[in-house]
Amino acid sequence: MSIAFSLARAGRWFLESGIQEPSGGVARFYRSDIEKNKAVSTEITGYTASALVYLFRVTGDQQYLDRAKQAAKFLLDHAWDNTLQTFPFEHPSPSDESHHQAYFFDCGIIIRGLLAVWMETKEARLVEIAHRAAQGMVKDFHTGRDYHPILDLPGKEPLERTDQWSRTSGCYQLKAALAWYEVAELTGDDELRSAWLEILDFAVAGHPGFPEGAINAHRRMDRLHPYCYFLEGLTPVLDRAECAEAYRTALAEVSRHLRELVPSFVRSDVYAQLLRARIFGASVAPLDVTAASEEAAALAEFQASSPAAEFDARIDGGFVFGRRDGEMSPHVNPVSTAFALQALEMWRGFQAGSAPPCRQLLI
Repeated sequence: MSIAFSLARAGRWFLESGIQEPSGGVARFYRSDIEKNKAVSTEITGYTASALVYLFRVTGDQQYLDRAKQAAKFLLDHAWDNTLQTFPFEHPSPSDESHHQAYFFDCGIIIRGLLAVWMETKEARLVEIAHRAAQGMVKDFHTGRDYHPILDLPGKEPLERTDQWSRTSGCYQLKAALAWYEVAELTGDDELRSAWLEILDFAVAGHPGFPEGAINAHRRMDRLHPYCYFLEGLTPVLDRAECAEAYRTALAEVSRHLRELVPSFVRSDVYAQLLRARIFGASVAPLDVTAASEEAAALAEFQASSPAAEFDARIDGGFVFGRRDGEMSPHVNPVSTAFALQALEMWRGFQAGSAPPCRQLLI
């Protein structure tokens, strides 16, 4: 099945839309209905750094690496709080739009963005700050049995948990903790490796029924997104029988729930994450080519376009967040775009017989 997807336009959106500010920081999303970017997010800057490195690897275009280095420099020089040894949620922090807080998940994504840039530049400071931030995550967020999702700064007091997935602990945190695994690979830090193994056991034991934790269909779709994070967090350990079984179970559950919920609400990032998971996990969960082809075609429909007569670089090539009751969202989203371009390029590679990218390049 052919799909109408353009990697070049998706990449150009990152370069020319204004979603990345001159400082190197990246806005959470662009609202096309009010023609305004959301505030700069440290997490989204980390994701974008990883996406730009991936684009550089695929295309060889130096512009992508230059922008990735710019994002990393912002994270090191502006976002990193050397006194608190953490990355606050947004920059500046606090602001009129956000409280002074640190998110467990965001810190892990930022660390992985720094390590992605390090793969190309070998700049020592990237690993140094990544290592300190990873150690800080374990020290600051650990409760003794799980990890707090959010801390108030500067005192690092845990925020009260709610039933919203991002405000509680759960299997999805394994994706963020993947940063510890990767830092430990580079530094030999046994404490980080032990922390990774602990959270791996917690995630595998606690993942069953995760999508059903939502009270309505729209919230259940929202929970498929972090459930895919669990799949992504498992990628280094699929040689373990219990991890391979958890992967197969979660993959099937995401696919089932997605197809049930599509008529009322669907997120483009869930399509992208599921497609990536099928390809990355093909060694333990034989790839359903028919399902993957359907997902790739559905995902490509979320790539925004702007007619030449009234061309708008702020939207053209980016991917919109989702579709609710048949209406596309006005949010042109960097994470949706990053996941989608990688998923669709991986699908193109799979069809051509190419191997998927290395696990460290998983955005």
